[in-house]
Amino acid sequence: MSERAGWQPAGLRYRPLPVLLTWVETAAALLIAAWLLPGISVDGFRGALVTALLIAILNAVLPPIAAALRIPFMAVLGFLIALVLNAVMLLLASRIDAASITVDNFGWALLAALVASAIGVALSVLLGTNDDDTYMLRTTRRIARRQGGGAVSDVPGMLFLEIDGLALPVLQRAMRDGSAPTLARWVDEGSHRLVEWEPDLSSQTGASQAGILLGSNQDIPAFRWVIKETGRVVACSGPQDCAEIEQAHATGIGLLVNGGSSRGNLLSGEADEVILTCSRISAETRANPGYRAFFANGLNVSRTFVLFFWEVVLEWTAALRAARRDVRPRGHRGGIYPFMRAAMCVIVRDLIVYGVISDMMFGRPVVYSTFSSYDEVAHHSGLERPDTLEALRKLDQQFDRIDRARRYAARPYLIAVLSDHGQTQGATFKQRNGYGLNELVERSLEDGRVEAIEGGDEQQAMTGLALGEAVGATAKAPKTSKDKVGDRPVVVLGSGNLGLVYLMDEPRRLTLEEIDDRHPRLITELRAHPHVGWLLVRSRDRGAVVLGARGARVLESGTVEGEDPLAVFAPTAAEHLLRTDGFANVADIMVGSFYDPQLEEGCAFEELISFHGGLGGPQTRPFVLYPAELPAPGGAIVGAPAVHGLLAGWRRALQGDDAVPLRPVAPAEQTVSGTG
Repeated sequence: MSERAGWQPAGLRYRPLPVLLTWVETAAALLIAAWLLPGISVDGFRGALVTALLIAILNAVLPPIAAALRIPFMAVLGFLIALVLNAVMLLLASRIDAASITVDNFGWALLAALVASAIGVALSVLLGTNDDDTYMLRTTRRIARRQGGGAVSDVPGMLFLEIDGLALPVLQRAMRDGSAPTLARWVDEGSHRLVEWEPDLSSQTGASQAGILLGSNQDIPAFRWVIKETGRVVACSGPQDCAEIEQAHATGIGLLVNGGSSRGNLLSGEADEVILTCSRISAETRANPGYRAFFANGLNVSRTFVLFFWEVVLEWTAALRAARRDVRPRGHRGGIYPFMRAAMCVIVRDLIVYGVISDMMFGRPVVYSTFSSYDEVAHHSGLERPDTLEALRKLDQQFDRIDRARRYAARPYLIAVLSDHGQTQGATFKQRNGYGLNELVERSLEDGRVEAIEGGDEQQAMTGLALGEAVGATAKAPKTSKDKVGDRPVVVLGSGNLGLVYLMDEPRRLTLEEIDDRHPRLITELRAHPHVGWLLVRSRDRGAVVLGARGARVLESGTVEGEDPLAVFAPTAAEHLLRTDGFANVADIMVGSFYDPQLEEGCAFEELISFHGGLGGPQTRPFVLYPAELPAPGGAIVGAPAVHGLLAGWRRALQGDDAVPLRPVAPAEQTVSGTG
């Protein structure tokens, strides 16, 4: 702490050479765009230089005014306004100096702005001039002061940067092989240390973030589950569901209480400031100043659009290459997915990065942000395929950018990078068998049809927002008919390699004996299937029991009959399953896929070739990369609530005991209600 006494942010001085290079690049891009497009003409390089100067002046005036407008849906409307302004700036430049540039109409101006931006991006990459953030930092600092922040403080702040879905062994190989050079440098220089932790069951973002950000993930058995009493499906991606999950688990000890910011998370951690946070997505329907720094530079938007469509092209190219080479396993990569990937890898990522840097300039005490591009790409491309590691490399670049911005912040900041879970790879259950888990269940029943619900992902709300969906309707609409399953006899849900089978005969969980009596073949067929590893059921006489093809394990007593179905999983698997068995909304039958420890391979019950949600493999091996000056964990870190304790303890050590309350202010371990 004494080393930070008298903290003063570094000064931001204009560096003439980068400014000159940017000016020349912009002029060259305009000249090439005019050569390509018939609706715009530029009077040689001199005219391009004059036009570039006029645009720079206009860009310093008009976008900041627009960004300061207090309008709803800023994450969507801001892009539209900025695109219009980019075209308007070209038109104004042609009116101010018609001898240098002429533009026929608004349409040509808009197209020219995008084409020039694409050329400018290519030139900056070729010339290596795209790493100067001086203008951005100066603008962001000025905005922070206008919003009432920027007061200098010696008290350190914490930045928690989450890489969704990245397993420790994958990170270690990426650091070794050059896909995460920034993180590798931190470890090599001794500024940071790596530690592994073990997630709960289910190993997915909803359960993990509830534990990490709120301190409790009780009664979250999977990514999606059924509340049998009401016949309703709850999913950890719906805004209304996430809001209810947070309401049920928030007790005043959230990691981000007392001035924190949530950027790009499923749950807010009881933060004061949020953007792109699913549980509080209604904040997007109101004026949200968290986007102001990004939209204050109109060129950010045109550049982001260019990179968005380039990412779509990269996905199409990678998918064709994988098909031509017959890479296996190979996931579904068509339809809207390329655009979802581009939204996560470009638009959402950039909005979050600007949000984090804005928080630093403002001086907020703690920030937690989730970057989901690696997770999104890995689901469809594979765990360590080239385009997956490229998504990780681009994230690493942004972390370096955030790191370099620290010296200009209103307070000293420490950065910790962590993941919420990992991923395990393998061909899906349906790819291996030609039918899904729902079909296996249906043909094993005595009667009745199965309602199968799968698909969707944790980034649904944020990708929808980035692609321009009406988030107001999303946040406030009642649950749709597909979420009401009370009239279905059987419901089967896929959550990575975790399956949930609900027999809707009773509004309570059925016992093993009741299931055998009503559907004598069901348990037998599931146990015997080669791609099912275990079943969790509750016996009337023995309590929680895990069944395998050739044996069973009674969880309370630890008694094993025949072969232990959990032998190939981590030693803590039985503890996780016993805890899940006690949840109010646990399925009648919880189904885990097989796991091959030699190949580190399992199979998802939904169409994702890299998956998480259950047991087995790297999905249960997330990490925390933390500053070496912070106290090391006292032992093994098991469960997301233990990570909350670790991170909150660090915050208290840096900011005082009052930063995060030690005790809940309301009863904890509540369950999600069946109303709504």
